[in-house]
Amino acid sequence: MPDNRPDSSPGSSAEPARRDDSPAAARRVLLSRTFDDDAELYDRARPGCPAELYDDLADLAGAVPGSRVLKIGCGTGQATVPLAGRGCRITSVEAGPRMATIARRNLAEFPAAEVVTAEFESWPPPAEPYDVVLAATAFHWIDPAVRVPRAAEALRPGGALAVVRSQHVRGGTEEFFVEVQRCYERFDPATPPGLRPPAAGEVDNSDHAEEVARSCRFGRTVFRRYERDLTYTTAEYLDVLRTYSGHRALPEAARSGLLACVAGLIDGRHGGRVTKRYLIELGVSLRR
Repeated sequence: MPDNRPDSSPGSSAEPARRDDSPAAARRVLLSRTFDDDAELYDRARPGCPAELYDDLADLAGAVPGSRVLKIGCGTGQATVPLAGRGCRITSVEAGPRMATIARRNLAEFPAAEVVTAEFESWPPPAEPYDVVLAATAFHWIDPAVRVPRAAEALRPGGALAVVRSQHVRGGTEEFFVEVQRCYERFDPATPPGLRPPAAGEVDNSDHAEEVARSCRFGRTVFRRYERDLTYTTAEYLDVLRTYSGHRALPEAARSGLLACVAGLIDGRHGGRVTKRYLIELGVSLRR
């Protein structure tokens, strides 16, 4: 679940790029609750992970047929369904009851996959440890004080913590993502002026590696990166924006004005289609 306003990601040469998945601590819990409000839209609009990521999950984390996988924050199952299709035995813990209901529907053909409606911070894992703990664009919504230690407790020695993160980066229809900042500056006063998506090479992942290392429960974190371009019609792009927590948290009048401004720009200057470039990162750490 990427955080906040992916079209407002800073990326200037004067400062490091702040990540899309870095919610302010004071708003983390509030923003994390917004996704469940329209779980059907989330299921329809959010893209899944690239296929090569699942190959790397198998090679680096051991997510292979028969392995026991604990999925943190499964949403509606975008990353869980492909893993179930590869023969993993999956327990998914999802805090949103509507999201969990749709995930169960999407996983109905996989009897080795179950969905538990609970918050990971307080969910008691079973006695048998897991081979893999996977969080796909959800780790940043878990309490930073407990997310790595609880993941370690759920894993067998040698098991893998796998964290997938997503970031909007420079590329695609670049002119649109420059022009659209005027919409954000007009309707969202929290948007600093002149923000731009960072280049993929400017996106730093050391914060996650350092957090895992501080726990002293895991070895070195190994990363893999994937870039992908997705093209959206105006309606499709507005649906994606409606799933982002920062957009959902705006007052209704501001959100409606922002979406109308974005739609007018896509239809009026870009022929009704825009292409967005995503950077997806996989970080794998093996438990000592």
